[in-house]
Amino acid sequence: MSDTAKIISPVDGSIYAERPIATDAAVEAAVSTARAAQAEWRHTTVAERSKYILAFLDALMAMNDDIVTELAWQMGRPTRFGGEKGGVEERTRAAVAMAEEALAPYYPPEKPGFRRYVARDPLGLVLVIAPWNYPYLTAVNTIVPALLSGNAVILKHATQTLLVGERFAEAFARSGLPKGLFQNIVLSHAQTERLVGSGQIDHINFTGSVSGGRVIERAAAGTFASLGLELGGKDPAYVMADAKLDHAIENLVDGAFYNSGQCCCGIERIYVDERVYDDFVDGFADLTKKYVVGSPLDAETTLGPMARGAVADTVREQVAEAKRKGATPLVDMKVAADRPGSPYLAPEVLVDVNHQMAVMREESFGPVVGIMKVRGDDEAVSLMNDSPYGLTASIWTADTDRAAALGSRIETGTVFMNRCDYLDPQLVWTGVKDTGRGVTLSKFGFETLTQPKSFHLREI
Repeated sequence: MSDTAKIISPVDGSIYAERPIATDAAVEAAVSTARAAQAEWRHTTVAERSKYILAFLDALMAMNDDIVTELAWQMGRPTRFGGEKGGVEERTRAAVAMAEEALAPYYPPEKPGFRRYVARDPLGLVLVIAPWNYPYLTAVNTIVPALLSGNAVILKHATQTLLVGERFAEAFARSGLPKGLFQNIVLSHAQTERLVGSGQIDHINFTGSVSGGRVIERAAAGTFASLGLELGGKDPAYVMADAKLDHAIENLVDGAFYNSGQCCCGIERIYVDERVYDDFVDGFADLTKKYVVGSPLDAETTLGPMARGAVADTVREQVAEAKRKGATPLVDMKVAADRPGSPYLAPEVLVDVNHQMAVMREESFGPVVGIMKVRGDDEAVSLMNDSPYGLTASIWTADTDRAAALGSRIETGTVFMNRCDYLDPQLVWTGVKDTGRGVTLSKFGFETLTQPKSFHLREI
């Protein structure tokens, strides 16, 4: 009997879905078919490709009611939030709108007797290894621009959300996309490593843990495939004395606890100017206490279970360690299902924290946030940079110039002012340090999925 991949639902611990893992022969066939399809696809126009992508989007949006319920069962997001439809649509339409310009040839200044330009050729075959926390959004960041650029795509989705890959495949089939250009395959970790290291893949995009990124990088060594790695994060926020506190509180609470804190760019640590610290902390704790923890299928639930009990236990351990070292919990919400091994975890706000505590330096990826008082900009920037990660950082102030100046000192991929936990499809999405390397979104995302090719034509 063949091995299978099982979705263990965080809702009740049941097996929600089970699929056979692809045979090695099926993997080889997928690669071969994708190569053959891409050989023709690369010669189509951007306008032609765009029509298929927009038809895919329409097909995927038509499935949204079913998708929302599937997401609740697969990874625990409450149905009241409506899935990832808005972000998927925004990013897909933005990619289509910018594709012609992003993929157009570059012409340097004219030189008599020569015709010179740089074209952008597709890389060939792109492998997307997608995570479970935002299973549609993270995947679409690469899949859509890869196809628009003339590549073929193979998707290997996380086991926890393997039905997402099937939804992508169904939507592409409804769009009429030529067969073989997009393929969803269920792989084991060992198969994934072999595929990455096979030399048959031209670009790998991986979103996941730092340890997972290292495995991918080692597997790809010597293949010369390009890599996009979005790994860990410990995103900070700095609330300045002139911040609009009610706005900062509302948005930072949401930024910390939306999706049960399982966000790549979620807020995991907050530094607050001492002059507004007490008011901020009081308001933040009060708003956090309004969350309703429960089944994601219940309409009143605002905080569902984490995807896996083991991940929730990591957060429990961080909170327990911080409390042993002197941290003070401000919420201490009692939830019947909140016990070791359970994915149901109440949100927590910690004060009296410092950077000797794991909760302030190591990735939590759950519903907990630590808040520290700071004396001013220099201390805030120093603490924000005291992390092995750098995905986003947010500054809360009324002074745009000051925010920009501070942002230039922060080691991060994106600087926000008065917002957080958002991806703008017109801006590049990238990280520094252990957060990874490579980019998605914006015109720069197209550059990572294409190879520049120079034409130097001399007239005789």
